[in-house]
Amino acid sequence: MVSDPNTGKSLSKELKDRSSQTLLGMKIGQEIDATIVELDGTLKISGGSDKVGSPMRRDVAGGGKNHILITDGVGFRSKSKGQQKRKLVRGNMITEEIYQINTVLIKGKLPEEKPAEEAKAKEKPAEEAKAKEKPAEEAKAKEKPAVEQGNDTTN
Repeated sequence: MVSDPNTGKSLSKELKDRSSQTLLGMKIGQEIDATIVELDGTLKISGGSDKVGSPMRRDVAGGGKNHILITDGVGFRSKSKGQQKRKLVRGNMITEEIYQINTVLIKGKLPEEKPAEEAKAKEKPAEEAKAKEKPAEEAKAKEKPAVEQGNDTTN
């Protein structure tokens, strides 16, 4: 996930095997080249999570999971002031178990979104298909003979 603090927009990119291998061993706070996600500029690693959703914390060393006593911050929302809880979190190093990496765009900018006209053009074929179905349904309804009501003489 790449987010741009200047515009408030974000962009999701999926990395394949080759490009994801370059991130292994890096830590939260390190800066990397944005060409890894096909952008111009520089990215700063701000966090991430593993496949079960355990968040990465900057203050936990290594790449493994640890149960730590948390009072606030990443991985814990306290319900009352001063509450502490032991929670399972990941360390600050990117390993193979990490599935999502959050980054912040430091230098450069995100590409512009596609104009709304192009998005509407993609929706039109589906609308046209629905419009074609409706006349066909109406034609079938007309073909069915109406049930004639006759005089019922049986009691």
